[in-house]
Amino acid sequence: MTADDLTVAGIRFHTRADYEAALRDQKKINAIRARINLDDPKELYKLFSVLQSGSYRFETQLGNNFDDEIYEKIENLKKQGITPANMSLSQKEQGQKAHLSVKRQKAVFVDKDVGNNPERKKSKEPKRGSESRKRSEPARLEDYDKEMQQQILAEIKRRERRRKLVVGLASIVAMGSFAYFGVYYYFSARTSADYESLASLKNSTVLAENQTRNELSLHKTGELRLPDILEEYQTLYQKNKKLIGWLKIDDTIIDYPVMQTSNNEYYLDHNFNQEYDKNGSIFLDAECGIYPRSTNLIVYGHHMKSGKMFGQLQKYAKESYGKKHDLIQFDTIYEKGTYQVMYVFRSQVYNEDDFVFKYYQFIDANSEEEFNSYMKEMAAISLYDTEVTANYGDSLLTLSTCDHSQEDGRFVVVAKKIG
Repeated sequence: MTADDLTVAGIRFHTRADYEAALRDQKKINAIRARINLDDPKELYKLFSVLQSGSYRFETQLGNNFDDEIYEKIENLKKQGITPANMSLSQKEQGQKAHLSVKRQKAVFVDKDVGNNPERKKSKEPKRGSESRKRSEPARLEDYDKEMQQQILAEIKRRERRRKLVVGLASIVAMGSFAYFGVYYYFSARTSADYESLASLKNSTVLAENQTRNELSLHKTGELRLPDILEEYQTLYQKNKKLIGWLKIDDTIIDYPVMQTSNNEYYLDHNFNQEYDKNGSIFLDAECGIYPRSTNLIVYGHHMKSGKMFGQLQKYAKESYGKKHDLIQFDTIYEKGTYQVMYVFRSQVYNEDDFVFKYYQFIDANSEEEFNSYMKEMAAISLYDTEVTANYGDSLLTLSTCDHSQEDGRFVVVAKKIG
């Protein structure tokens, strides 16, 4: 299967399922264009209303592009002052409007006639006797018989119970909302304070008790002799030996320690101090190695609404932002590293049997041909051209976070080590 086999309206799709969904969207769009004159403002406004109601459900970017097209046409009409309220009326509508106008004129003539006829005017005046006063007085409970009084009181009680129930439920919902936001901001504030404290420990010369520099200078993993831990990370390493490095992007909130465990689950909801934290931590894929170093180090982080962790990573979708923040500092505990952004793209977590490029499986390239194939795939889906390329033997860094614009979506930034 070639890439052209999965292309619809100039958009390339990665899986057969996405391709078939795009064909369904294309069929819907063609049917709409055949039935509706998009140059007629009235029909365009009607279509816009139908699209907003959700009557047409599109499955792919093809449908989203059609939605955007209609939205832009509507915005252009509004700029020209063409709205449903001021578009010309049909003949039927004009006739109805004229009929209403005649009725209003007749009503005016009747009022004038009454005004000129004292007898008619008198007949319209309300009586000013005791009967009129009685009608204007509010009804009292005592005015009704006992059976009716009981029914009235029962209805009043029912309404009062409903009112109290509604107030009670509203209070519970309000308390729950306040509690949720309270917990959310508590974790957010605690996370900020914790990471500020950890950042202050970088370059610290204070080591954990009973720990000497000699013990930190040599590590063994089986038969493998590991390098010395950089001095600036020794204190942090003693606090948590799952520390694998530190990630920082200037002029952003991203300035965090990077953790690693034998699986990719623990640091989804735990912080550096191993406490439960919905923000989680920034962590390196369990399959990656920093010594010996994997070709591509994949680092994950939550896309938090507060902006914490990788909450601001999607700003790289704008080319101007990417050019301004093209350098990423990622130190392992063994060596310092500066990386330059190469590719920025959106992807997904696919099914195992989907025949498609899966960026999260690119960890080690076993040959130059395999490496170049990965580079070609990422370049093809990159949102813009950074003019930065990599060759076989270069070390790469991939930052990955959730992308809520699609199901199981991911937003990815790939950079090359330059120093």
